[in-house]
Amino acid sequence: MNDLCAEIGYKSINHYGEQLCGDHVDIVEPDENSTVIVLSDGLGSGVKASILSTLTSKIISTMMSEGLPIEECVSTIAATLPVCSVRGVAYSTFTIMHLKNNETAEIFQYDNPQVIIIRDEVNYDYPKTEMNIGGKKIFKSIIPLRENDIFVAMSDGCPHAGIGTAYNFGWKREDIISFIEALAPAGYTAKNLSTILVDECNKLYDGKPGDDATACFVRIRKREPMNMLFGPPSNRDDCDRMMSLFFSKEGKHIICGGTTSSIAAKYLRKPIQASLCFEDSDVPPIARIEGVDLVTEGVITVNKVLEYARDYLGENKHYEHWNFKKDGASQISRLLFEEATDINFYVGRAVNPAHQNPDLPINFNIKMNLVEELSKCLRQMGKRIKVSYF
Repeated sequence: MNDLCAEIGYKSINHYGEQLCGDHVDIVEPDENSTVIVLSDGLGSGVKASILSTLTSKIISTMMSEGLPIEECVSTIAATLPVCSVRGVAYSTFTIMHLKNNETAEIFQYDNPQVIIIRDEVNYDYPKTEMNIGGKKIFKSIIPLRENDIFVAMSDGCPHAGIGTAYNFGWKREDIISFIEALAPAGYTAKNLSTILVDECNKLYDGKPGDDATACFVRIRKREPMNMLFGPPSNRDDCDRMMSLFFSKEGKHIICGGTTSSIAAKYLRKPIQASLCFEDSDVPPIARIEGVDLVTEGVITVNKVLEYARDYLGENKHYEHWNFKKDGASQISRLLFEEATDINFYVGRAVNPAHQNPDLPINFNIKMNLVEELSKCLRQMGKRIKVSYF
């Protein structure tokens, strides 16, 4: 078993005037080292397309994760999808990426734009085998995974972008490849890569997409542990135990909270260097302790990180904000969203007397909820999370 993992991110834009997207992405993990990703594009747009693509991706991802062969998946889809009364067909294209044991990728493609693979920061022309299943031409590829490989699956709304406006015949495949190759060395997360690509499609459509457009990126990378300490322990006698466990863990170390950082500084026998510089008006300044990667304020900063995490999982509108700013919340966001794959939370249950002011909207439960909600968001990003309470 290697120490590789897959970082997955996707984004969609709807056909102009439609409330529902006709594309659907489904991700299933049969076990912690295998993942099935299905991108499906329903016929047309709107409600019908949304139903077709959702059914297709759900059925395929569930069957594939249970180990059933692609032939059974396709025949089940053909028998299950409702038939369009206008066109007389039940039609939904799909791309399947099955990552096995973080060692190989099995790719099955039916009528979607062909998957782009970026290897060593340039386009990789991978082998394809043609299969005929129930009269449908499906291409199969088996590719050994390498660190920094980038897989890009998309619906036909991406290469169709700009038809009749920016381009005569849409955004050509080779131009999309060049666009992604230019982004590859920057180290963007899969989610940010999908956001940048789909935002570019939206610009080419002049903000009025003529088709649903979806891009799903899979970035192969090494596991990266991260440790975050938030709040002092409920029992003061547990301080040294909490600190020794926290600092003994491999990876970077983040400390959130004034009291918590004071305990850490005492444990490390290092001074706290406080900053009075506000990088962002609504996020308190950071501090520094030798031997700690990042020291921030507690509840307000973590609440801001949670806000960014929720947005990151949705429309990802704020990625340009936290990607470049130097305030505590932005720095934590970069560490947790972009760098970390395995995150250990060390959470103290002590009640902060400052939070007992009835005029403040902060209490013990809100602090615990912050950790639970942030953990939930990070798991949805594909991170492995472990929370220890003291």
